[in-house]
Amino acid sequence: MGTNEKAVAEKLLQINAIKLNVQSPFTWASGWKSPIYCDNRKVLSFPYIRDFIKSEMCNVIFQDFPTADILAGVATAGIAWGAMSADQLKLPFIYVRPKPKEHGLGNQVEGYFEKGQKTVVIEDLVSTGKSSLQVVEVLRDAGLDVIGMVSIFTYAFDHAQEAFNKAGLTLKSLTNYPTLISLAAEKGQVRPEDESILLNWRKDPAKWNPVY
Repeated sequence: MGTNEKAVAEKLLQINAIKLNVQSPFTWASGWKSPIYCDNRKVLSFPYIRDFIKSEMCNVIFQDFPTADILAGVATAGIAWGAMSADQLKLPFIYVRPKPKEHGLGNQVEGYFEKGQKTVVIEDLVSTGKSSLQVVEVLRDAGLDVIGMVSIFTYAFDHAQEAFNKAGLTLKSLTNYPTLISLAAEKGQVRPEDESILLNWRKDPAKWNPVY
């Protein structure tokens, strides 16, 4: 467990951006039952934690993608983080709409960019990776050279990692589900008997059912 991963997870737990509930699971849009709900948008409302997360994101971009020419935020949750990181690193910034604009120029990628620019995509959360990789496809179709993605949190699903590998894309996340669960158990926010149930969810979320 990396020190920074643990520190980021602790900040998310501190402001209740992460909620854990094995007894009354949350239902995702996909219909999956989940013992976790992640709302990183809350981080924006806490200035000091927001600044910490922004700094960690910039460190990852600087260290892992030093050749980046431009940052691209994923609408809507990745826009703020992408813009703040671009400002600190003094890089250009663009963002990607869920679909092309229905009037005006019909843009899906907003902002100025040049074909061939090495691009890092900024996300707040990666689950299955499907929507994140759709954004990568849009950027690549626009002529950009997408070299990586940085997110605040990932569930670290095996099939998501496989999808990123297939797309030839490196994903770096500030923290992840296994680190979070370990920390929550350490802090007594998860009952000892629930820790293994929470970890098992990640292995097959589509079929998960909490059984005691």
